[in-house]
Amino acid sequence: MRRTTALLVAAAVLCGCATAPDTASSEPPLLLDGAFAAPARMPDAGAVFAADEAMRRDLDLASLRRSDDPRRTLVERLYRRQSLALDYEGATRTAAETFAARAGNCLSLVAMTAAFAREAGLPVRFRAVAVDESWSRSGDLLALSGHVNVSLGWPVGHTHVLRNNETSLVVDFIPGEQIDGLRWRAISESTVLAMFMNNRAAEALADGRLDDAYWHAREALRQDPHFSAGHNTLAIVYRRRGLADAAEAVWRSLLEREPANRSALANLALMLDQEGRTGQARELSARLRSLETAPPFHWFDAGLEALRTGDLRRARELFAREVDRDAGYHEFHYWLARTELLLGRRTQALRHLELARQTGPTPQVQSLYAAKLEHLRAERSLQ
Repeated sequence: MRRTTALLVAAAVLCGCATAPDTASSEPPLLLDGAFAAPARMPDAGAVFAADEAMRRDLDLASLRRSDDPRRTLVERLYRRQSLALDYEGATRTAAETFAARAGNCLSLVAMTAAFAREAGLPVRFRAVAVDESWSRSGDLLALSGHVNVSLGWPVGHTHVLRNNETSLVVDFIPGEQIDGLRWRAISESTVLAMFMNNRAAEALADGRLDDAYWHAREALRQDPHFSAGHNTLAIVYRRRGLADAAEAVWRSLLEREPANRSALANLALMLDQEGRTGQARELSARLRSLETAPPFHWFDAGLEALRTGDLRRARELFAREVDRDAGYHEFHYWLARTELLLGRRTQALRHLELARQTGPTPQVQSLYAAKLEHLRAERSLQ
């Protein structure tokens, strides 16, 4: 799966890459250190871009210095050499962890590439790419997707102008033809570090490690107090810990400065509705609807209800609408496949189950879909 998701809404499901933040206030958020135990290891921002000895041993500085284009030589060594082929995976890893595992998400790629580039004396620039956003969900939490990459400049004093007019070389999991023409903006290292810590907070939330999630969300906001996603994450952590008043305070503070923040609107409306404050929840949902054609998972939830009542054709129509809006989310394909199967449309069911496998966020999820595919194909062969 090339599309990388991230915690914008502070959800507990994460496929890896965080989006660039909207501008929030630099005012420190409501922090409640006393409500959380100290983590086994405090978040270490210094480790994110740090190269270890194994990385330094692998880096052939002499050949880079002799190269006509040290940037391309470095990328060739990192990502096209068989021994260092990097696999996409949802986990957010530091540069050294990514090098050791040979796997990671887009933030992991950014961290490792930047670490190697800096060791080689290459200037690094971080970029937020304006890919189409999509929602994902785990339980009662909602998340938006986004993407970041890194560009490498020429070493200071290099005579590249005589040979090449390129000013930078972009390194990205997404193929060049898919990002060509997309708008992007430069982001700071502190913002990338905030994204990294925010993703780690999301991973901790997914594992039920609330204390770790808090300290990582806190560190994200220490790195970049303007990072809106960090405020959302902090609110989710408070909500999970039972600190509903604190969660609401963080969300409302964010919405005072960003009235159109869809993440805060969606999550706060959900919490208020579950608390029985339906009037306030409806008001926030109406604001959210005015920003989107339909609230996140609106047609999906309606499809599940139609499936529950036995209206299979209506369920198929609603699931198909969600797939049309976001074909990159695996659960939409899976439930459409189930409905197609119930309608006796095995060919269509197989197609969407295969798409669910392809868009699964982790190898483990992809394996589950692969097993379902194999079972369905085996049944079909017996008929």
